[in-house]
Amino acid sequence: MAVVTVRNPGTAEVLGEVPTTGAAAVAATVEWALRGQRAMVATPAQERADLLRRVAGLIEAERDGLARLLAAENGTPIQRTRAEVDAAVRIFRAAAGEATRLFGRRIPLDGVPGPQRHRAVTVHEPLGVVAALVPFNHPVEQHAQRAAAALAAGNAVVAQPPARCPLAVLRIAELVEQAGVPRYAHQVVIGGAEVSRRLAELPGVAAVTLSGSTAAGREIARRAAGTLKRVHLEPGGDDALIVCADADVEEAARAVVLGRFTRGNGQTSRAVQRVYVQAAARDAFVDALVAWTGKLSVGDQLLESTDVGPLIAEEAAGRVLDAVRTLVADGARLAAGGIRNRAFVDPTVLVGVPAGSPALAEEVFGPVAPVARFDDLDEAVRLVNASPYRAHAAVFTRDVSRALGIARGLDVGGVVVNGSTALRAGHLPSGGTTDTGGHREGVHDTVLGLTRQKTVVVMEDFR
Repeated sequence: MAVVTVRNPGTAEVLGEVPTTGAAAVAATVEWALRGQRAMVATPAQERADLLRRVAGLIEAERDGLARLLAAENGTPIQRTRAEVDAAVRIFRAAAGEATRLFGRRIPLDGVPGPQRHRAVTVHEPLGVVAALVPFNHPVEQHAQRAAAALAAGNAVVAQPPARCPLAVLRIAELVEQAGVPRYAHQVVIGGAEVSRRLAELPGVAAVTLSGSTAAGREIARRAAGTLKRVHLEPGGDDALIVCADADVEEAARAVVLGRFTRGNGQTSRAVQRVYVQAAARDAFVDALVAWTGKLSVGDQLLESTDVGPLIAEEAAGRVLDAVRTLVADGARLAAGGIRNRAFVDPTVLVGVPAGSPALAEEVFGPVAPVARFDDLDEAVRLVNASPYRAHAAVFTRDVSRALGIARGLDVGGVVVNGSTALRAGHLPSGGTTDTGGHREGVHDTVLGLTRQKTVVVMEDFR
């Protein structure tokens, strides 16, 4: 049987070996999940809520161990993985509340002649088996977002953790079982793209959720179309931050550092990936950004003092440096960083990036902050909207009217005023437009998205 060897990306230390799931075993897992889903359907909402609260409590009790395990296998600094485990706890508890709030509607029928004395109501029912394809960046939080919502709605879950760092999610799967989930209602399969494709194609899977690249999302959606299953995508992003001339440049620079460099070592699509600064504020902003960047500590992700750890793999670090070289070739200048050591990449600031550079509109999955200049606000809006990846954007200004005007003009899924786009709260709807997909995630939205409405009409003159 093939196995996945899990390593610390910073030291190459072997952390464990996990057997992969073959094609036949994936199909069998889905069949078992169908049995588990029947048990979930029969479980009252209050009992599902209690189950999710027990899961949250068990995760919380193992907070430090899970955080260390995730940091070791994933490269994210321990302070951030602790926060990620906390987020997962909050999501499971929030999903517990949503399980008891799957409200339907009463629909009047007196708007059409004939049935005005009849009654119609809608109810929410689970979809069935939900395949949760979990990415390597923030896997504990991403698993919680999908699995907790699916279970809250009465679905069964087949989770596929990231092959490079599955250990923390596997431990959480054990805790879900320990909490008393019905047999087969939450299962795990291990593997790469071939497992994801198999889950997308199997007719027993009712929905697939994926956070990953846009290319991966398109592939999964294409394969899922054969059985007309529901697909929830959170593809790649290229979040922009606009710094207006009147902005607090220190706070704006700090937002870039916290939202780009220290959140997942820059390996998150919901983070500042390009910065547009109005000409009058450019020099002061760049000085502040370089100063903040210089305070960051790069190193062992298990040390409390580390701000930026290793990327998920050495080849990932190589791709980041390739992107930096492309931007420099386009005319950018290195103001900080640009150094790679194995899987480690120093936080990198690039200034003088041509606003029209094609590379600026591409997602760079690492600690790189390219800074481009703009003159007027209409130009800034055009530049942000020119990217095919438009999840969120941020605007720094002291003028509320200006901020709201810019927000109206931005074709993005969300706008943060005077803060980083890395802001992520489990109950907030999150998603994008264009190549970032139109799906919205957030505990409430995700739970509803994993149900279907049924309409029930009661005839008053029933015979």
